[in-house]
Amino acid sequence: MELATTLKSQAVRSGVRQAGINPNHWYAVGWAKQISVGQVIQVVIWQQAIAVYRDANGTLHALEDACPHKGVELHRGKVQGQHLVCRYHGWEFNASGQCVSIPYLLEGQKLPCAQARSYPIQEKYGLIWVFPGEAAIAADHELPVMKEYAESGWLQVPISGHFQAHFSICNENSMDVFHGFLHENLQGWFNPRLLKLNETDHAVQAEYQVSYKGRMAKFLGLSERADQVTTLPITVEYRYPHYQSNLQGISALYLMRLPVSPVESRSFALFFFRIRLPQWLLKGLEPLLQVLLERFVLMKFLSQDIEMMESEQRQYSASPQRRYVEINPAIIAVQRLIVRQFERFTQSSSQTNMNGHKELDSVVSRSVAVPQHSFAPDEQRSDRPDSV
Repeated sequence: MELATTLKSQAVRSGVRQAGINPNHWYAVGWAKQISVGQVIQVVIWQQAIAVYRDANGTLHALEDACPHKGVELHRGKVQGQHLVCRYHGWEFNASGQCVSIPYLLEGQKLPCAQARSYPIQEKYGLIWVFPGEAAIAADHELPVMKEYAESGWLQVPISGHFQAHFSICNENSMDVFHGFLHENLQGWFNPRLLKLNETDHAVQAEYQVSYKGRMAKFLGLSERADQVTTLPITVEYRYPHYQSNLQGISALYLMRLPVSPVESRSFALFFFRIRLPQWLLKGLEPLLQVLLERFVLMKFLSQDIEMMESEQRQYSASPQRRYVEINPAIIAVQRLIVRQFERFTQSSSQTNMNGHKELDSVVSRSVAVPQHSFAPDEQRSDRPDSV
């Protein structure tokens, strides 16, 4: 559905800051190169602690980070072949989470029924992906498609972010091109205009027109001179739970959001830049360019964003009943999508539990209930074409 792009005042309820996640999606939890053979780490997806380990064959596995014997965190244990061994008593678990050995039991003695929950996991685009929801439907959900990853001529720059803020605050920042005002000292974009806005059941897509000027714009091929202004459209899409943006074959961004808790989020981003250099030279300079762009450009932008997002979270935590005014309809659409996905999950899981299946009980219990009316009825309609 195409929505109106008019910038007008809309009162927003803060219920979106209480929304949990829909766990029935793939979430990036870390960079694949950071976990070597025989290593085990802890990751957290919306208050679910998960032990991720790489076995002796190099294959990744994910188990609930709690031994079913005493509850000790399994990530404190060690990898033994294809199994994960609890550090406390040496109970050994296979990739399915089943206890397969206890070192102090007599030979032939029956093992207790001890099962740690396992999670679907895969490795792609240099990232580790975990599906924290209903394992049976993981295969029905696809990862984001990053076409630039396999194409030549693109400089790839990976960036990690850590925010003390609810994931909705972070997601709004990613959709909000109007905050270029914040980055003006970094020669960022300016004079943004919202041209198009579309919303589906699973995604929000916005097209903005923005202007660029400066040394960075020249480096990226946006202009011939640093003092020349170039105006181009940029597309930003929030396909729950991740983002991607594209600037006319010049650059692309894939941003994977990891909600950790109601007040903490992480992100793993892959930037792609079309650099005007011969391929052989670009390949040789790639490590240096990655470091320079990350340290002196991208992390500077991110640091400014983190400051604003964490300030927003502090104000919400101090006064959760405060009402706010928003004029960007793309932000309202993102909030609506976040709430819709969470409510869909809670409703479907409640139905599942009524039928006697309790696999997702722990996920639901960790989710913070969202008010039934996160948006007033008139606010829900206010950015649709027939209400302008």
